[in-house]
Amino acid sequence: MFKERFFHTLFALCAMGSIFAVCAICFFLFVNAIPTMKQIGVMDFICGVDWYPEQEFFGIFPMIVGSLCVTALAILFGVPIGIFSAVYLSQFCPKRSKKYLIMAVELLGAIPSVVYGFFGLVIIVPLLASAFHGIPGKSVLAASFILSIMILPTIILVSKAAIDSVPTSYYEGALALGASSERSVFFAVLPAAKSGILASVILGVGRAIGEAMAVIMVAGNQVQLPSSVLDGVRTLTTNIVLEMSYAEGLHREVLIANAVVLFVFILLINVCFNLIKKENN
Repeated sequence: MFKERFFHTLFALCAMGSIFAVCAICFFLFVNAIPTMKQIGVMDFICGVDWYPEQEFFGIFPMIVGSLCVTALAILFGVPIGIFSAVYLSQFCPKRSKKYLIMAVELLGAIPSVVYGFFGLVIIVPLLASAFHGIPGKSVLAASFILSIMILPTIILVSKAAIDSVPTSYYEGALALGASSERSVFFAVLPAAKSGILASVILGVGRAIGEAMAVIMVAGNQVQLPSSVLDGVRTLTTNIVLEMSYAEGLHREVLIANAVVLFVFILLINVCFNLIKKENN
C-alpha cells in the first residue's frame, strides 16, 4: 500500500513538474514578447519583409516563409520514405536482417545535427551547385534534403511501433478474403495504424521546424522571400541562433518575440494534426 502511494505521488509530481516547465516557458516568452510586439507593431513584425536590426526594422515574414518552405519540402521528401520503410521493417523484412536495419535507423537518430549539417555542406551543397549551374548550392532544397533525412528515424520507429501494434487478425482476415499480402498490408493494416502513423508525422514536423544547426550550415541564411527552391533562406530558428549571441536591448527582445512566433507556429501545426487525427478516428 505504501509503495503504491509513493509511486502514485512520485508520478504525479513528475507530471506536475512537466506542466510547470511548459507553463514557465510560455510565461517567460509571452511576458517578454507582447510588449515588444506592441512597441514595433504586430503587423509590421509579422508581415514586414525588412530585417535591419541596426535601423530597427524587424520584419520576420521572410523567415516565416522560409520555415514553411523548408519544412513542407522536408515532410514531402521524408514522410513517404519513412512510412514505406516502417512498412517494410514491420511486415516484409527478413528476421535476420531486421535487427541490423533497426539498429541502423536508431543510429541515424543518434547522429548530432551538426554532423548532418556538415554532411550537407560537403556532399549535398556541391552536388546541387554542380547540377544547377550558377547557384551556390545553399538553398531551400539543400536544407529540405537534410531535414528529410533527420526526421526519418522518428517517422520510421514510431510508425513501425504503430503497425506492429495492429492485431494480426486484420492481416489474416484480409488474406482469407483473397487479398494479396501487399494489399492486406496497405488496405487493412495501415488504416488501423493511421493514428500512430499520424503521430509520427507530427513528431517529424516538430523536429523539422525546430532544427537550427543543420539548417544554418546549408540554407544560405539570406533574409529574402524565396522565388524558387534554389534560393537561400533564413528560418525562424536560425534567425534566433545567428543573432542572439550579440543582440542587445530591443534587438534581443525582438528575437524573443521571434521565438514566440515559432512556438505558436508549432502549436498551431500540432493542433491541426490532432484535429485531423480525431476526425479520422
